[in-house]
Amino acid sequence: QVQLVESGGGSVEIGGSLRLSCAISGHIFSSYCMGWFRQAPGKEREGVAGIFIGGGATFYADSVKGRFNVSRDNARNELYLQMNNLNLEDTATYYCAGDGLYDGRCRLGVADFTYWGQGTQVTVSS
Repeated sequence: QVQLVESGGGSVEIGGSLRLSCAISGHIFSSYCMGWFRQAPGKEREGVAGIFIGGGATFYADSVKGRFNVSRDNARNELYLQMNNLNLEDTATYYCAGDGLYDGRCRLGVADFTYWGQGTQVTVSS
């Protein structure tokens, strides 16, 4: 069983930065992906970034490319999402996800991941 606990959310102004963390307990197999998703009020949950545990390759949604960076610290067993140049559309609850499918790239669909954290709120304001 894998448990995921997010932290690092908060309020920031447009153009600001935040770093989300996800503490991982349990075993994540190297043949899978870890990911970050977000869900804004009234919208569906969407994948924003994934990292292949086996090789470290990263994948991003077009909306966050060049602004977000996903990484993992194997020694600490943590996953991170560095978010830069935040805009109003980035306001959402952000979720860490584990055991995501990998088929040459990390799939960023909700149904592709097995484990989920409880979420952390990110609010971007002007």
